[in-house]
Amino acid sequence: MKLVQKRSRKTGLPPGTLVHIGEKKSEQVTVTEFRYSSATCNERQVDGSWDLVAPPADDSTVWLNVSGVHKMEVLEAFGRQFTLHPLLLEDIANTDQRPKLDDYDTHVFLVMKMLTPTGRQEVMVEQVSLVLGRNFVLSFQENGTDVFEPVRDRLRGGKGRLRQAGPDYLLYSLVDAIVDQYFAVLEGVGEKIESVQQVVVADPKPDTLKDIHALKRQLLFIRRAVWPLRDVMNNLSRSDCPLLQQTTKIFFRDVYDHVVQIVDTIETLREMVSASLDIYLSSVSYRLNAVMRVLTVITTIFMPLSFIASIYGMNFENMPELKFEWGYPIILGVMAAVGIGMLIAFRKKQWL
Repeated sequence: MKLVQKRSRKTGLPPGTLVHIGEKKSEQVTVTEFRYSSATCNERQVDGSWDLVAPPADDSTVWLNVSGVHKMEVLEAFGRQFTLHPLLLEDIANTDQRPKLDDYDTHVFLVMKMLTPTGRQEVMVEQVSLVLGRNFVLSFQENGTDVFEPVRDRLRGGKGRLRQAGPDYLLYSLVDAIVDQYFAVLEGVGEKIESVQQVVVADPKPDTLKDIHALKRQLLFIRRAVWPLRDVMNNLSRSDCPLLQQTTKIFFRDVYDHVVQIVDTIETLREMVSASLDIYLSSVSYRLNAVMRVLTVITTIFMPLSFIASIYGMNFENMPELKFEWGYPIILGVMAAVGIGMLIAFRKKQWL
């Protein structure tokens, strides 16, 4: 995950110029079409015939899901067929957008971030651009890994009110699926934080510090992806756009409540990670202090013993103790008594 994408290729270009910014996460561009009404639902894969994709001429609703935004000819074709604003297409090609909501009168443009856990216990952040029209919804993803399969199953089976409602309710369903994934991702991050905290308290190691910094980096990207979404959902639930029915705005208010809860959870997890880092540093410092205390006590005990040994190590001839028969054991006894006495004194002062 990169915090900032390279924008140097767009320097000096006029507004609306289509230049892909970001990583090419999908080699091929795939387009899936759902054309449905209350009675029928048709699903097909669009292969290469981008100009044949157009808004429905009847009262049915069309959902086109595009996987891959690195081919500008595909975006240009959708722009022509659905009369999309050039600035809207430019924002789709720029995958470094923050979550936002734009009203183009005939279209509603919504940018979100999709979070997907990977096999290496990391979190992949992918941009999803959603366009709402009079009778269609367009979704543009960086790759084909999404969380929209439950929505597809409801369309195929005719479950719930999805096929009976309009495209604005389909937009809500897609947004709700993305937001629900946030809960699953945060649950996994929370479990990793709890396991790291246990290691920090029990036996902190240098690898533990790497895990803490990895978690801080993950939460930084998650917060960057989710934090602006709170204002986006609030504006969407209060929007006066005629494409959004009043009955659907109630559902967007529910999504807004979920986003607020997710933001609070992210802040709580960030505080837990910061606390884990403080505990790690305190534990390492405490262990270092304990080792230094033991070494200091040993050095202090041997200082008078070294002094006594150095006195009797001098080569003077007129030292009366040198001729004494019991001098050696007496000196050893004195040294042992000094050491034991110092240990007792350290114990009483609770230095050991």
